[in-house]
Formats: sequence, structure tokens, C-alpha cells
Amino acid sequence: MEQRRPLAEISDDELLRRLAELLQQSRRVESDLVAHIGEVDERRLYAREASPSMFAYCTEVLRLSEAEAYLRITVARASREHPMLLTMLADGRLHLSGIAKLAPHLTPENRGALLRRATHRSKREIEELIAEVAPRPDAPALMRKLPERKAPPAPALLLGPDCVELKILELGPDRVAASSAPAPSSSEIVKPSPAAIVQPLACARYKVQFTASAELHDKLERLRVLLRSQVPDGDLAAIIEQAVTEKLERLESRRFGKTSRPRKGLAQTDTSPSSRHIPAAVRRAVSERDGDRCHYVDEAGRRCPERDRLEYHHRHPFGLGGDHSPGNIGLLCRAHNAYLAEHDYGREAMGWYRPCRGRDSEAAPVPSTCRTISPMGASPRGT
Repeated sequence: MEQRRPLAEISDDELLRRLAELLQQSRRVESDLVAHIGEVDERRLYAREASPSMFAYCTEVLRLSEAEAYLRITVARASREHPMLLTMLADGRLHLSGIAKLAPHLTPENRGALLRRATHRSKREIEELIAEVAPRPDAPALMRKLPERKAPPAPALLLGPDCVELKILELGPDRVAASSAPAPSSSEIVKPSPAAIVQPLACARYKVQFTASAELHDKLERLRVLLRSQVPDGDLAAIIEQAVTEKLERLESRRFGKTSRPRKGLAQTDTSPSSRHIPAAVRRAVSERDGDRCHYVDEAGRRCPERDRLEYHHRHPFGLGGDHSPGNIGLLCRAHNAYLAEHDYGREAMGWYRPCRGRDSEAAPVPSTCRTISPMGASPRGT
């Protein structure tokens, strides 16, 4: 059998090709696994293996985690009624989490249209699709004080063989481990706050839930009073939306130069590379052209969807004499800005941003289509 080369020795193109092939194989195996789980469940063969349920068989015999077992059993049962789910799982049009979300809402009448709309969607996008198909009532505006969280009990202490004080660490309901580290005080034990919840309820309506500090609660009450003339009923959602809108306008004005009354237009703006500062008129034009989104497009025509932490990138680098004209500047996410910087200056020169990890200092060639900044109003891929 031919010995496979270490991954560090293969080319970038081969690495990406192998990854795509492995993913296709994984999807086909996953589809077969789900089909087998469904058949075992239908025949109730788990009883032969001393398991009271299919869930117990998956977790105790097959050693799947609870979440893995739940997803696969849910999809397996749904696929018995809707066999096309296995095909869509195998070819990557749907994923396990998405099918599990869709399963309760699929019927023989709506499955064709619903599955077409769910194809290649993320879990969040599928949740929004379900909220449109099966809307739920609005969540009421509510501010209430949560009960005080009790401090955890102090860890038990034991004496070791040399009369050393040992701290007992809880690992589970029936297991403990000993440590000689000093026990933390109750004031040092800080539990992380629960993550905020953003949940679609219906088309264009969301439930937003989070835990606020006493300071934020006080600020919201003060804002409610100040906005009483504009929001007479004191609706919390309307107050927060107005406050967020004003803050967003200030931030976009500072970052992208957006304003309803610009001081200068592009015609009156000096775009020569006299300094690193990009004029506000240029930032406005580039932001509008690129739609506040990374404009990087690969050879297959896929555009990067990132909208977070965007940076202005010079097609002809500023350090090599590039100017600030809109045709020479585009919005890029951090990853693609660093990637193209490596192409412009070399990996060795950009080592402070991303270590070369033992590879040669020359960056991989970047297709010209990926580096083309489109003219105003044109496709981000350019010509």
C-alpha cells in the first residue's frame, strides 16, 4: 500500500481537493448511518441488545453523545416518511441540524417547496424559514429582577498521607479528584453569564433575550422617561431600536464616512497617496459599492459573506505607491486582507500577522479575479 505523504508536504490545491473528497465521503457515510439507525429503530432491534429504547441503544451501546443520538434518531424517523431527506443529506444540500429543525413541519404537501427553500441554508436561516412557515406570537416586553445566585458550597478538604491539605474537585455525581491547590473563596468563583438568545418568531420578528446589569436596567428606565413624548406607551423594543439606530449612525459615520450631509463629494476629494488617511467621500463610495461586505471573490465566483471587522484594502498597495481612489480600494475582512497582504509583501514580511509555520516565504499566487476591485455599481468580481 502506498504510504501517504504528511499533510504539511502536500500543495494547497491538493489539500483543498482532499478535504472536499473527504467531506463528500463523510456525508455519504452519515446518510447510510442515519438510514441504518432508522431501520434498527423500526424493527426495534435495540431490545435484543438489552436497551429499553433507541436512544439508550445509541448512547450506551453505540457510544454516541446525547446530542448526536437525538439528531440522528430524529432525522432517521423523519426520513422514513420523507425518503428524499437521506439523499439531500448525502449530497450536502441539508445537514443534520437543519433536518431536525424541519422535521416537525414537513408534510407530503409542503415538503417539496420547503426543502427547496432550505437547500444549502445554515441552521439560523432554516430557523427563520420555519418562523415564516409556522409563526409564533410576539414575546412580551419585560424587565424583571432575577433571583440572587447562591454561592457554591466550599469544596471539602481532606488530609493526605503527609498531612498535606487536599482539595476535592467535583468531576461528576460519583467521581472526585484530589488536588493540593488552595481552595478558591466564594468571591473568586465566577460563573459565566448565559448567552443572549436571538430567536425568530415569525417573518421579520425576533425574540431577543439577555441578562442585563443593574446599571443597564437603570439606563433603560432613564431612557424610557426621556423618550416618553416619542414612545408614549414606553415600549421597550421601540426604545431600544431608536437608541441602537442613533448609535449605529454615529459608528457608520466614523467608520465608513456615511452622512446625510457630506462636506465633500468625490469630485472635490484629493485621492493622492499623501497620507494613510482615506478620505470620507472615498470610504462612503466604497462602502456603498461593496454593500458593507467583504468583496473577495474566488475563482468559482463565490463571494466572502463576512460583514464583521471589515478593513479597507488597497488593490495596488499604499506602501508601493497606491492611491486612495475608489477603484483602488475595497472592503475586505481581516482574513482576506491578511491573505492579499501576504501576496503583496510575501509571507516572510507579514510574519507578524500570520506565522509561516516552516513553509517558504513566497505566498501562493492569487487569481487576478480575486484581486479585481469592481468599478462603481458593477459586480464585486469586476471584469
